[in-house]
Amino acid sequence: MAFLDTYLAETLMILGVLALIIEVAVLGMSTYVLLFLGLSLFASGLLMNIGLLDSNYNTALWSNIVFTLGFAVVLWQPLKRLQDKTDTKPLHNDFADITFVINSDVDDRGLTTHPYSGIQWQLKSHTPIAAGSTVKVTEKQVGVLWVEAI
Repeated sequence: MAFLDTYLAETLMILGVLALIIEVAVLGMSTYVLLFLGLSLFASGLLMNIGLLDSNYNTALWSNIVFTLGFAVVLWQPLKRLQDKTDTKPLHNDFADITFVINSDVDDRGLTTHPYSGIQWQLKSHTPIAAGSTVKVTEKQVGVLWVEAI
């Protein structure tokens, strides 16, 4: 216990860095609790090391409570906005970039299906396509292949 009394500031900073590493590396910034706590522990330890805070357990407890709440209030909205960003551009990959001959008419209602990779896909088209036409896939959605005539 004497070791902890002597090196309280350094211990708090080490615990803060460990909490930040766990939050970022292990949890992938999915929970912010360890982020706020890690920042608080590091800030408290740093201020104790500099001499702006007394190096005792009571100060460590209350400063961490105040700093954790402060970091949560200040950083909550910016971090929430950072998580809410979604990418809306279409994904281009090699899956279902195929051409094939359709057996029945295709329109935008999706009444025609096509077996591909063990799944019956609905076929849809912005313009009607007659049976026997060769088509290529232009867009993929869940269970739906949008096609156009070649």
